[in-house]
Amino acid sequence: MTGLSDIQAGSLGRGASEALVPTESEEISPESLDSSHAGHTLVHMFVLGLDPGLTRTGFGVVQDTRKGPRAARVGVLSTDPKLPMPQRLAELADDLDALIAEVAPDVVALERVFVKKNFTNAMSVARASGVAMVCAARAGVALHEYTPSEVKLAVAGDGNADKSQVGALVARRLHLAEVPKPADAADALGVALCHLQQARFGAAAS
Repeated sequence: MTGLSDIQAGSLGRGASEALVPTESEEISPESLDSSHAGHTLVHMFVLGLDPGLTRTGFGVVQDTRKGPRAARVGVLSTDPKLPMPQRLAELADDLDALIAEVAPDVVALERVFVKKNFTNAMSVARASGVAMVCAARAGVALHEYTPSEVKLAVAGDGNADKSQVGALVARRLHLAEVPKPADAADALGVALCHLQQARFGAAAS
């Protein structure tokens, strides 16, 4: 078991941290992207999943391969809660710009803001989501939103699954030896998996 082959500390900003998650030792090669693999509809897509938040925005990059989806990068972008709001949003934007430029995804998949009872937290998440949308638009990358229930349904087959169930299934589907931490990082991989699954359904139907 080794670390994720593509996870490296790159040129991301000071608010970025990446989880070195043990996984099967397998490079993503042209052979692994062979679309002739029976029973698996490949969509040849590099998806950047985002679980938005002002204190922590989880990110996870997933690519489809002949043997199924594989994680390429995973981590979080953080901002200092002691800083003024405008500065925190600006730092998050800078880090997202750097991440998108470095990863060069085909699409950004964003978890949609869902309001329960904590409206203060919902406002922070909404602000972070808006920053993510702007960054994707500036980079010319398509963005799709998914509700938490849609992500849970895609990953676990149950729209009411709890975080521990979703995290465990994310790790299993991506052949990771353990669930990425913090939870924001695992959630971001789940969002990416959700979009990849939707894209596969669309490709199979066309």
